[in-house]
Amino acid sequence: MVESRLVEWCMEHAEARHFFQRTFCLIFFESKAEEEEEEGDNSPSISSLSTSFPLLQGVGFIMVATAATASFFPVTSPSPSSGGRANTEQRGGVSLGGLKSKQGVCGGLHVKANAQAPPKINGTVGGNVKLADDFPSPSPPASRTFINQLPDWSMLLAAVTTVFLAAEKQWMMLDWKPKRSDMLIDPFGIGKLVQDGLVFRQNFPIRSYEIGADKTASIETLMNHLQETALNHCKTAGLLGDGFGSTPEMCKKNLIWVVTRMQVVVDKYPTWGDVVQVDTWVSASGKNGMRRDWVVRDIETGEILTRASSVWVMMNKVTRRLSKIPEEVRGEIGRFFVDSPSVTDEDNRKLSKLDDTAGFIRSGLTPRWSDLDVNQHVNNVKYIGWILESAPQPLLESHVLRALTLEYRRECGKNSVLDSLTDISGAGVGNIADGGLVECNHFLRLEDGAEIVRGRTEWRHKPVNNLGVLNKVPAEST
Repeated sequence: MVESRLVEWCMEHAEARHFFQRTFCLIFFESKAEEEEEEGDNSPSISSLSTSFPLLQGVGFIMVATAATASFFPVTSPSPSSGGRANTEQRGGVSLGGLKSKQGVCGGLHVKANAQAPPKINGTVGGNVKLADDFPSPSPPASRTFINQLPDWSMLLAAVTTVFLAAEKQWMMLDWKPKRSDMLIDPFGIGKLVQDGLVFRQNFPIRSYEIGADKTASIETLMNHLQETALNHCKTAGLLGDGFGSTPEMCKKNLIWVVTRMQVVVDKYPTWGDVVQVDTWVSASGKNGMRRDWVVRDIETGEILTRASSVWVMMNKVTRRLSKIPEEVRGEIGRFFVDSPSVTDEDNRKLSKLDDTAGFIRSGLTPRWSDLDVNQHVNNVKYIGWILESAPQPLLESHVLRALTLEYRRECGKNSVLDSLTDISGAGVGNIADGGLVECNHFLRLEDGAEIVRGRTEWRHKPVNNLGVLNKVPAEST
């Protein structure tokens, strides 16, 4: 009875009814959204909620529909004289026998017996017995609405109460769930602009297929992260046209970006399962160049892992010749330039040109189809792998790449055949054995001798693990 009266009170007060409707729906949506966010899905949809919760779909619809109907279709209760018998006869076609119903104030039934002569006691009519007709007629009921005529509103109230309890339990459980580290990763892998739109930031997890024999991310993996953030920066800033990193004005003039110099310093390599945060921005470099800088951090500790700086110029995609930056293009990219120094100490030493006297030579290198980018030349990251092809094996086992400087002299096509040359500096030869710093010069050339890339690398000794053994590739068993 208490639930019935509470439901009837809610139905007669619009504010209470609307409160229950809004609260009922919000609890389901909030609870489902929190649950899917913890599971990695940050975009819950209404359709998925309705599918997962049929009660929300059915009851929520009934609540809204009946509330709207009640506001437009007021219904008057039947009169006591005519409504009692009709209601009795229409309820499922069940005959109540000798019982007659009379409508009360709250829509209940007053039952009376069939009219019979009052019993006589000692020849007189008993005065203590009163017939139902002798009771005073009830006052006419107030105007009723359609919503009041619907049955089983107590069930709806019970459902709302259940939802409240379930939501409270769910929120308590969420407080005990551990925060997963992969929730820190950018869910869509696109990144965002920060610092007034001048710096682009993107997070990357280190996957199992991105680590090498040392159980750390390879240099190619780090370079791919740098390239990816550069392109996503252009895309997020609205500067990406139809080309590979080209702006709309550059596409009209058949211009593309090409890198001429790259300098990378790696202080620490991330390992499998780490999440790195890459920040990148652009600055002017001379009259017809652009400098792009990167800073890679460990997202948990904030420690700087890698710093990189590069210089880019424009080349005509048709003639394959370098071009000045047109004023239209400068107007597109100039507002994103940051007036800041390079994040690396520029190594202005001249890079050496090696010949057949180099200590280590690897010949017959050819690009695969997967090594080409959309501009039909070899991706600049691939050159790093080719350079390391000629590095001596003892150096790779005992040392780790600390820094590299590359100068790109010529593009490489799909039909090119290259030679990779490496020469260890005089002081570095002895340092391979004693664990000192080693410096190498590198040179990539075509078979006809045309220069592709000149480079210099610095190597530091690999750290020692807890067992006092160098972190190097184990020797093959015989």
